[in-house]
Amino acid sequence: MRKWTLPLAASLGMAALSVTALNAQGAPAPTIDVSKVESGTYAADANHSMVGWSVSHLGFNDYLGIFGDVAGTLELDPANVSSAKVDVTIPIASVTVPSAGLKAHLLKPGENGGKPDFFGAEPMPARFVSTKVEQTGETEATITGNLTLNGVTKPITVKAEISGMGTNMMSQKATIGFHGEAAIKRSDFGVDFGIPFGISDEVDFWITVAFEKQ
Repeated sequence: MRKWTLPLAASLGMAALSVTALNAQGAPAPTIDVSKVESGTYAADANHSMVGWSVSHLGFNDYLGIFGDVAGTLELDPANVSSAKVDVTIPIASVTVPSAGLKAHLLKPGENGGKPDFFGAEPMPARFVSTKVEQTGETEATITGNLTLNGVTKPITVKAEISGMGTNMMSQKATIGFHGEAAIKRSDFGVDFGIPFGISDEVDFWITVAFEKQ
């Protein structure tokens, strides 16, 4: 997996991460023992789940942002991982980027009722619904599913791994965390502004989601 979590954290503010670290001081790091994963339905902890994204800007450097407040469900049977189902919603309108000007551009409506450069005003949330789950390691899986973004639905693949599990000390709920990576061509979803002059068509996603047992 491509690792750009450090520049992502830096670009979006170490202050928020410092609060998280402060809250976690003294808490033991969760261990991963897949034999103890509980079967059932889990709900995403929207306050602590997000999708980071990266695009190449004119071929010089990567530009980074985050979609937060990820919500949804995971249905999981550890004895039959291939039967797992994931259904998550990603609010596009709450996109976070380091530049206020860029955020305004991302959410700017099209001129005279025309097509916006990016998402436009009040964009619908994106949604990912799994169609197939293949276990590729003790804590890893490949998840294939349909991503609906900007009114277009296309299949994508997410490489996922368990990042932690156990009882959440704050909520007292059984929790399982995942990291994942995926990539899309944004032009497939009708978002093609800037491609001819060097803003990359490919968008890399870094996903971190915590699911709590219901």
